Amino acid sequence: MTVKDITDQLQLKIFAGASGMNREVTGGYVSDLLSDVMGHAQEGQLWITLQTHKNVMAIASLKELSAIIFVQGFEPDMDTRDLAEKEGIPLLGTTLPTFDITGKIYNLLT
Repeated sequence: MTVKDITDQLQLKIFAGASGMNREVTGGYVSDLLSDVMGHAQEGQLWITLQTHKNVMAIASLKELSAIIFVQGFEPDMDTRDLAEKEGIPLLGTTLPTFDITGKIYNLLT
C-alpha cells in the first residue's frame, strides 16, 4: 500500500512532500519522542505524531520513513514544509486523535 492509498482512504490533508506519495508503507510507528523514533522506527513506516517542528524531518529522512502524519489538527510550520518538499517526504494531517488514526491505519495495512 502506498502513502497515496492511505491518504485517499482516510481523507488525510497533504501539507507538503506530495512528490513522495507513491512511497510504499510497510507499517507505522507512533511516538512524540524524537529519540524513540530515531532508535526504533523502521524504513518505510509512517510516523504518527503531534510534533510539528523541522527536527521531525531530520528523523524522517535519516530513518527513510514513508511519511509523517500529524494528529489532532496539528500543522507543520513553514520550515518543516520546506524541508519536506526538498526531501520528498509527505507531511499529512488529521483532526483525529492518535489512537483513532492509528487503529484505522492498522486496519488498512493488515
